[in-house]
Amino acid sequence: MKTKNQPIFILLILFSIFFNCKNDKRTEPIEETIVEVEEVIEEPSNVIDIVTRSMEFQSVDTISSGWNTFKYQNLSNETHFFLLDKYPEGKSVDNAITEIAPVFEEGMDLINAGKAEEGFAAFGKLPEWFGDIIFSGGSGLIAPKHTATTTIKLDPGYYIMECYVKMPNGKFHTLMGMAKPLIVADEDSGNIPPEAAVNITLSGEEGITYDKTITKGKQVLSVFVKDQKPHENFIWHDLNLVKLEETASEDALEAWMDWSDPNGLITPVPEGVTFLGGVNDMPAGNTGYFTVDLLPGKYAFISEVPNTKSKGLFKVFEVIE
Repeated sequence: MKTKNQPIFILLILFSIFFNCKNDKRTEPIEETIVEVEEVIEEPSNVIDIVTRSMEFQSVDTISSGWNTFKYQNLSNETHFFLLDKYPEGKSVDNAITEIAPVFEEGMDLINAGKAEEGFAAFGKLPEWFGDIIFSGGSGLIAPKHTATTTIKLDPGYYIMECYVKMPNGKFHTLMGMAKPLIVADEDSGNIPPEAAVNITLSGEEGITYDKTITKGKQVLSVFVKDQKPHENFIWHDLNLVKLEETASEDALEAWMDWSDPNGLITPVPEGVTFLGGVNDMPAGNTGYFTVDLLPGKYAFISEVPNTKSKGLFKVFEVIE
């Protein structure tokens, strides 16, 4: 999977040489035709398809380890993402349903009822092994009827694919069916990561930075996680790409990105906001990639944690014509 970053111009020089009946040689003016070949992003040859039509993940059950590219089609009417959680040995989706989901449901119900202190205290009931789960990447938030393409590297093991965006009534999508087991086999995929046009660094200490101006068109962006830590809402920092229309409020978006707020990470998304993917939580030292096709306009990178502006985890930028 390679990116050809510069347009290629091919100069075709056509010669027309004519002879008269006396064999006198005369040369016509040279005609030049310039053909521009558009920038091309080669599609990955080995893609894992994920489809959501309502509150489910439709995909294969087993994949190879190593580098994998996921094409996530959100055909539903709500914003979703997918996050791959690597579970400790001996734990499965059954443990998640019986030991983790009820705790988050209880805590969120209390928070929604205005009892934030009691709600956060309820999360203390999470099993000890919850801390051994490794959040291993996935897509950023993706709007309805949009597709996110994300490339990440996975170790062998037992994973759960989940989305915990909330229903309008405050219930997590995880509890509505968006928790699917995925086995990552020992056999390596043999794939290699794509070539990135822009390299983004994600840090809880230094915020979001990137090495080049982001331009219009189809391109691959890399996300290197320089450091990692749980934030006030227990979530690691990730990277989401957002298209901001004129009606969008940056303050409303920042508040919405905190799931622990009763009005956060819940349907509907703030006005004027369209999520376009990204790279979900990964351990420090990991790199993920995602593909974008940008039109001119106003965009932002933002993490799914509280107080993103003060942490440098909310970066607004313009893509120009």
